[in-house]
Formats: sequence, C-alpha cells, structure tokens
Amino acid sequence: MSAVAFTRLLAAACWRESVTWWSLRSFLVTLIIGQSVAPLLGLLVWSSALPAARGVTSYYLALTAVQLLTVSFEHHTLSNTIYDGTFADRLVRPQPPLLEVVAANLAIRLWYGIFGLPAVVALAAAAGALPRASALAAAAGSLLLAMALRFCLTCAPALSAFWTERAHGAVSLMETLLFLLGGVAVPLALLPGAAGETARLLPFWSALGAPAEIASGEVAGLAVTRVLLIQAGWLLLLAGMLGLVWRRGIRRFAAVGG
Repeated sequence: MSAVAFTRLLAAACWRESVTWWSLRSFLVTLIIGQSVAPLLGLLVWSSALPAARGVTSYYLALTAVQLLTVSFEHHTLSNTIYDGTFADRLVRPQPPLLEVVAANLAIRLWYGIFGLPAVVALAAAAGALPRASALAAAAGSLLLAMALRFCLTCAPALSAFWTERAHGAVSLMETLLFLLGGVAVPLALLPGAAGETARLLPFWSALGAPAEIASGEVAGLAVTRVLLIQAGWLLLLAGMLGLVWRRGIRRFAAVGG
C-alpha cells in the first residue's frame, strides 16, 4: 500500500472515530478529568511540600497537557477485540489491521486536546505559569516523540491478549511505571543526581515527563537535543519490539483458529 493510500485511509478512519467520540462527549469529559487528577494532585503535593522550589507549578501544568495529548487506550480498543473475536474481521479487510487502532488513538487525543487544553491554559494563566513561546517550540518535537512512545508502551502489553486474559493488568502495570518513573509521582528535577539522571534514561520519562520539562524551561539548549536523541532511540527500539510481538501474536491468533 502506498503512503498516499495509507494516509487517505487513516484520515477517513480518524474522521469516523472522531464522530463516534463526539457522540460520547459527556463521557469524554469524565475521562479527561480522570486523566488530569494525578498530575494536578502532584502539583498540590509538591507545591505545598516545597513552596520555594523553582518551576513546580509550570512543570505540572505542562505535564497535565502532555498527559492529555499522549493518552492511549489500546487495552480497550485492541485487547477487547482480540478477546471477543471481532479482531478477526480486521485481518480480512483490505487495510492494515491496526489502522483503526491508530485512528482511535489519534481521535481520542484530538478530543482530549480540544476539551482539556483550554482548561490547562486557563490554570496556567491564572497561576502566572504560562510557558514561553521558545520553550513550547522546543517541546513540540519532544511531544511528537512522546506520543509515539506512549502508543508503543501501551500497545505492546495490550497485545499480550494474544497469549493471556490479563492484558488489562499488563497495561495497568505499564501505567504504574509511567506514574512512578515518568515524572508524575515526583519531578525528576527534584531527585538527587544519580537517581534523576538514571530515570531520565528510561523510556517512561521520555514518554511523559520529557516534553513537560522542556516546555516548563527545566531543559533547554543543547540538553534538548540530548533528550530528543534519547527519545528517538527508545522509539526505534520499542517500535521494533512492538513489531516482533505483533508478528508472533498474529501467528498464534491464526494457529488457534482466529
């Protein structure tokens, strides 16, 4: 399939998914609030514990925005279709089997941004913590990489549905690691030297905290390039692992009779 044909199919699928999620907008607002709770609680905790700490407010508000724009639900949009057998229908369609999964991912993030970002911007304006334009521009590339990384980190454990009925638990474990090591539970800038540097080398921070630190000005200059290189390296590795899990899972699904 050519790139042009794939782009057209993806655009059409994104439109369908967007319309579907628009009909569930009340549910969307509930989901957005749920996704925003953890970083906003982190903001309350750390701004109270360390009132003199520099950049805590701007960091957590940026992290809230990143959380909304990188959210992934492949344990629902993919794992559930494997469990109920409807995934087999996607294998016989003249399009990539994961097309609708990617489209749903993009559509959900679109509506999260439309409904959630204005509230985050309003909070940042009220707190006097709006990021500089230069910092936002520097964070744009990091955010795109984080979006792809978050998808890989969620989709890979979601594909464990080919082997086990506990794919939701595997994704929950990944979400817990993102919470603990991605910069939500504690900003990595507050961790002592070696601990903070080690955590920054892990994929969890690259998928969540990295663009937030860049947008809030905690990472700047040549350090941004280093972060982008780390993110790109993890994306290549995780995309390769995702492809491997996918190929083995498809073989198992077909062998079982799917």
